[in-house]
Amino acid sequence: MKDSSTAVSQVSLLKQKLNSAKLALEEIHEDRNEKLRTLIQFLGHLSLACKGQNLELDNRLAKLRHHLQGYDQINEALPELVEIERLLKGQYNHTMTRLEESRTSLSRVISQIQRVDSAPDEIKKEINYFKKDLNKPIHTIWEYIPKVEQVISFYEHILQKEFAGTDDHVILPQHLILAKELAHKISEIEFRKEQRDQILVMKEVLMGDIKLNTLLESYQTILSLLLNNIAREKTASQDFLYALNDAISVVRDVVTNTANNNDRSQQIKTQLNKEINLRVDNADGILIESDDLMALKTALTVQLSSLKDALSRKEALESREQALLRKSIESMRKELTSITKEANSYKEKLFEHQKLNLLDPLTQLPNRAALEDRMEQEFRNHKRFDTPLWVAVTDIDYFKSVNDNFGHSTGDKTLQVIAMALKNSLRESEFVARYGGEEFVLLLPEINQDNIGLLLNRVREKIKNIPFKFKNQRITVTLSIGAAQVMNNERIEETFERADAALYKAKNNGRDRVVIDI
Repeated sequence: MKDSSTAVSQVSLLKQKLNSAKLALEEIHEDRNEKLRTLIQFLGHLSLACKGQNLELDNRLAKLRHHLQGYDQINEALPELVEIERLLKGQYNHTMTRLEESRTSLSRVISQIQRVDSAPDEIKKEINYFKKDLNKPIHTIWEYIPKVEQVISFYEHILQKEFAGTDDHVILPQHLILAKELAHKISEIEFRKEQRDQILVMKEVLMGDIKLNTLLESYQTILSLLLNNIAREKTASQDFLYALNDAISVVRDVVTNTANNNDRSQQIKTQLNKEINLRVDNADGILIESDDLMALKTALTVQLSSLKDALSRKEALESREQALLRKSIESMRKELTSITKEANSYKEKLFEHQKLNLLDPLTQLPNRAALEDRMEQEFRNHKRFDTPLWVAVTDIDYFKSVNDNFGHSTGDKTLQVIAMALKNSLRESEFVARYGGEEFVLLLPEINQDNIGLLLNRVREKIKNIPFKFKNQRITVTLSIGAAQVMNNERIEETFERADAALYKAKNNGRDRVVIDI
């Protein structure tokens, strides 16, 4: 009795120790999983930080991030780490080489700066110290950037001394012409919405009394804004391509993994089918050969049990296969949904840019690039259907006097009014574009020779009757127009040249008239 009680106590103690061990093991597993989650998160952020340096490396890192989405895929990520390590080493060596080349370039730049005799003595001393410091190797890009900033600082100090007092320089007439031309040019450029107020202020400054430094700063600002806009467009395109590349990599990996899983499942299914067929054949043999009912029952029970086990394994395999397939499809669906949103957003931006690129920002008429496209289209239609096609070139008479007497702002408004009047004078099938400055070009299909003069004179009279009023002074604005019809075996560019020549005849014959080349 005593031995039995002791045994029960020992069993109870062993159960307590087993439960304690289980709890400790669960805590270890939980601690390990938490650390693993932190490591996976860290690797994901680290891979994103490396993005944009090397396209092949970006592809590998995108694949790694996909594999690190769950514990069950970590083993698949291990082979990628070897290749990523190789690429990282190569990228590091490439970066070190570029940094060394950049250090050498900075040394050459400093040598050139030292040749400037007018540099202040204090700056010369700083440059000497800086040049000695450049003898040390540069290990990171963050060490290189401050050195570049220091070189720029040297340039600024030298230029400030060199150009000190330039505000006292006499403003020459050509400076004022340059300022007004710049103001006119920026009116024709489409800037981003957040830049427009700055451009309007700059335009007012350029149209008033201006200093030489202000003119130079205006040119620098305009160039900076334009370069910034170009860089933004390039970055947007690059970001979209990176996102597209990542999504394609993920979808490719999902398809590859699905195909591999399907091959493995197919092999296992083939083995299970063989096993099931074998069990069925064995059962048939037992039924034929056995005479003892009990032995038959026992043998069939064994075979049916094995058959049931094989069918259960096949069902489990198919369930797992379906689950993996659903997971893969869901993963691809998410990636494709994401890239579709990216593509739609990029397509909208691209469409807006294309629209702006074919539109004159001041008059909102098609610009010269759009004109060239439409000329090709109308010329093809003319050749195909053998219908008449006219090209007319118009020019505002004495437009320079409007700018000189009333200002470029008034000139811009005049262009806008005339552009709208020209557009409203034409049918939907007819086309007008701003060719440049105060010149407009009209493409007029399906009009015979008897009616072209009537049409163009009606347009001329409409412009002439617009009641322009500048500074309480009534002004009549007129057009000169030259036109030519596309002839057989003639390119439309040749027709344009004949129309342009007719325009000059109209100008030389007194303006405010239509001249048709026949």
